[in-house]
Amino acid sequence: MLLRYPYEVRDSAEYFDGIQDVKITKDMLDLAKHIVEQKSGHFEPDKFEDHYEKALQDLLEQKQKGLPIVARRKDSPSNVVNLMDALRASISGGKSSVKAVVAKPGQRAAKPRRKAG
Repeated sequence: MLLRYPYEVRDSAEYFDGIQDVKITKDMLDLAKHIVEQKSGHFEPDKFEDHYEKALQDLLEQKQKGLPIVARRKDSPSNVVNLMDALRASISGGKSSVKAVVAKPGQRAAKPRRKAG
């Protein structure tokens, strides 16, 4: 949470005057309302968990105990696909060749073979 002193708060016109008024179609407005309704809900503080605060507390406890601090490694996504290889495979062969391009977890995607000629 960040609070500002009154002398730090500037007039909103300084920031927003350059933004043009845009006419929004009814369809776009309905879509936006639908998305907001789908994603909105009541905030339940009991269910909120601050992962950053927990990680920071764990780090401080490790330092107090004199344990070495080891940076945690993030897991890489398991469904990474080389789009160019997938597009080439889809043009040349169909579904079976596209599946060959999709990498299994922990593997790199296989490159499709080019036909001679």
